[in-house]
Amino acid sequence: MSTPHRSTMETRTKYTKPINNRPDEWKVEQGLAAYKLPIIDQSGKSVSFIAPPAEQQVTKNEKAIRAIGDRSKLFAREKPGWTGYVEWEIHPEKKAKAHEVLTSQTFAPCPDFQWGPIPPTNPVLPGDDFKSWHTALGGELTRVPDDSWKTVLKEKHPEMLHLLQFPYNGEPPKRLVTDKAITPNSLHFVRNHGGIPLIEEKKFELQLDGLVKSPKTYTMKDLMDESIFPQMEKTITMQCSGTRRIEQISLYAGQGDEVPQAPWAEGAIGTARYKGISLKKLIKDCGGLISNAKHLEFYGVDTYVKDLSVGNYVVSVPWSKVKSNEVILAWEMNGEPLPKIHGFPLRVIVMGYIGARSVKWLYRIKAIKSPSLAPVQSREYLYFNQQMGKYNQRPMDGIQIQEMPVSSAIMSPWQNQVIMHSGKIRCKGWAYSGGGRWPERVELSADGGFNWYAVPEENLSKKGKWTWRSWEIDLPCDVEGWIEIVCRCWDNSLNTQPLNVRAAWNWGLHVTSSAHRIKIYSVNKTHKLTQQKLAQFKEHDIPLVPLTRYDAVPGITDREIAKYQESHPRDVDE
Repeated sequence: MSTPHRSTMETRTKYTKPINNRPDEWKVEQGLAAYKLPIIDQSGKSVSFIAPPAEQQVTKNEKAIRAIGDRSKLFAREKPGWTGYVEWEIHPEKKAKAHEVLTSQTFAPCPDFQWGPIPPTNPVLPGDDFKSWHTALGGELTRVPDDSWKTVLKEKHPEMLHLLQFPYNGEPPKRLVTDKAITPNSLHFVRNHGGIPLIEEKKFELQLDGLVKSPKTYTMKDLMDESIFPQMEKTITMQCSGTRRIEQISLYAGQGDEVPQAPWAEGAIGTARYKGISLKKLIKDCGGLISNAKHLEFYGVDTYVKDLSVGNYVVSVPWSKVKSNEVILAWEMNGEPLPKIHGFPLRVIVMGYIGARSVKWLYRIKAIKSPSLAPVQSREYLYFNQQMGKYNQRPMDGIQIQEMPVSSAIMSPWQNQVIMHSGKIRCKGWAYSGGGRWPERVELSADGGFNWYAVPEENLSKKGKWTWRSWEIDLPCDVEGWIEIVCRCWDNSLNTQPLNVRAAWNWGLHVTSSAHRIKIYSVNKTHKLTQQKLAQFKEHDIPLVPLTRYDAVPGITDREIAKYQESHPRDVDE
């Protein structure tokens, strides 16, 4: 046998060294597992790499936790008949103890779902961090995660898509989002920030205090007394500011807190008829506001954890909104008592605002001079400039999100579907605008946004000051192959949607208000060649799906190709 060439031997020797590639090297290099990538620091004289931390070890300082005290007593139930309620806001010392408990231990990190794969499960995400925090605090909060999930299974439709098990976040499947003009209670989306408290109506009280002339406490019987408070009913569309967040995540990763960044699709919107009283009337009953009070702070029973600090769910809205009779204290939803998961026995409905301001399980209203400093109001639900991110932002740099901007979404067809048609594609969806505005026109394009077709007025549902409009259209489309269908809405103030997701992207991943875009594969059955090819598939019993599956389909013969080349030669004469 001949001796290998020297260069060949050197090459073989070279690769006997240890290989540095990971098994998933290709995925990492292509950004399909980017959470494993190091940060490259090029700011110094030499380049350095900051690697992701190793698997975090769960630790617990038992001695420090024991020194804090008996958690079953520290965080005991506040009131009889109020299961799952711990009062934090008037007990700063209790908040400090809870913070000590949580910072005296570490918890298992939540799986990444922005740069890593989203689990193909329902629930999609378990919310293990919030579960662990509630368990660590103990006392009245020990059973809250389990009790909450039992409530979800009892009150929600079996086909709900559970994006986050705890705190519960869920939306209906696309086919059921606009199935009815009024969303059934069991299919209305839910965005909770804590556990679901279970409150007995007869033992419920609502406190109204702060900068009012005569602070008062009310029972449900007091609030329902029509001789004192005239009742009102309104049909209201409520939308989460996270609606369509998956589009922002798919483009650029953002704020990594698992709970606020649940991967919402187009179903975090719903419409219901609420019954209750105007908050303005209740404030009048307390003698009105004093000392330049300009905001109303709402307190929810649920416990919320932010940056390992604990509190009740608290937000605020301006007095101008309340004064306009646009804030309802509601106890009824679609002709039924509020479901427990939607705030029984009493919740706030703020017309035209993001859902985060419509506090559930309301137990206190406080008149204040400035917007609330509670984290949900002052540190979250902020809209940042695109250049603000993890390392350079401050809460003061964000705009507090109140009114929802104009938005719309395509509910059918779905992303990456193959649509066979005869020159028109049937599309359905919803459109909405906050702040008392309404969708005036909905337009669709089948060519990425170059040509637009308005949805015929008769194909739009009825206008309403505080409600969405569903729509459908047979969208003209002659071409075949991959196309991009785009939907945008114009409201009655001529506000419309930015045409691309990048224009709406922000670090908080809130308010995906850009024109909704989906890719579909168009198959136009009016084209002769398409008819012939489909007939061949049928004749040979070849499946049509999936699109990317390769099948050996009898096609053009060599003789036909040769005949074509004779008539249309590839070459030219010299």
